[in-house]
Amino acid sequence: MENILQIVLISIIQGVTEFIPVSSSAHVNLLSKIFGYEDIELIINVSAHFGSLIAVTFFFRREIFEFTKNKHLFFKVVIASVPIGAIGFFLIKYEIISNLRTLEMMGWTTIIFGLLLYISDKFQTKQDIENSFTVKNAIVIGCFQVLALVPGVSRSGIIITGARFLKFNRIDSAKISFLLSIPALGGWSLYGFYDLIKQNDGWLNTGAVLTAFLSFIFSYLTIKYFLVYLKKFNLSLFVGYRLILGIILLFVVYL
Repeated sequence: MENILQIVLISIIQGVTEFIPVSSSAHVNLLSKIFGYEDIELIINVSAHFGSLIAVTFFFRREIFEFTKNKHLFFKVVIASVPIGAIGFFLIKYEIISNLRTLEMMGWTTIIFGLLLYISDKFQTKQDIENSFTVKNAIVIGCFQVLALVPGVSRSGIIITGARFLKFNRIDSAKISFLLSIPALGGWSLYGFYDLIKQNDGWLNTGAVLTAFLSFIFSYLTIKYFLVYLKKFNLSLFVGYRLILGIILLFVVYL
């Protein structure tokens, strides 16, 4: 029963927080602290991310199937993904990221980059993904995405922040973050599967399948309704949530 609860909670957190501008790593670590999940099984973690990958790929299935028509867009997505891929490989290889994964670090980054998101959301909208997602803008957004390697920053959050600073509208800023999540989640999943094989750990089990399925459901719903939300509202709700979450994390650390 406890394992089922862990699977459900991890799936919800991964599916929801991966695609909105809050930190998934901060939520997972806070969950671990509250429920005592000190070591979340690698297979559960990998399956949750894989479920999100399938969800975002399924959401953009039309654009992917019409690859010839959208090849320039996907070329820019690849370009924007190069910085985080190269630097991420270096940080993971030398285990630098794991040293940064503390509640204190995540508390401060959740607050600081939440405030940065608030500032960026005040910029006037002039750009859209169809006409303004140039190679230059892709490189700039890709450099912003590198900051997501710091726990608590939020990959979707920093991409949306970067896109808003470049004056992309909210919906297209979110779409750019979704598209960039495909190579990011793909790379993470491949690395995770490689670790599973290296550890000779059996990964095709009921828990893994359930985790991937639930993560897929929550991820897809989050992507769909986050875009609906952005048609009517700004990002202040998420900024406020980040500030509260950051304060809670720091409260746990210092008190």
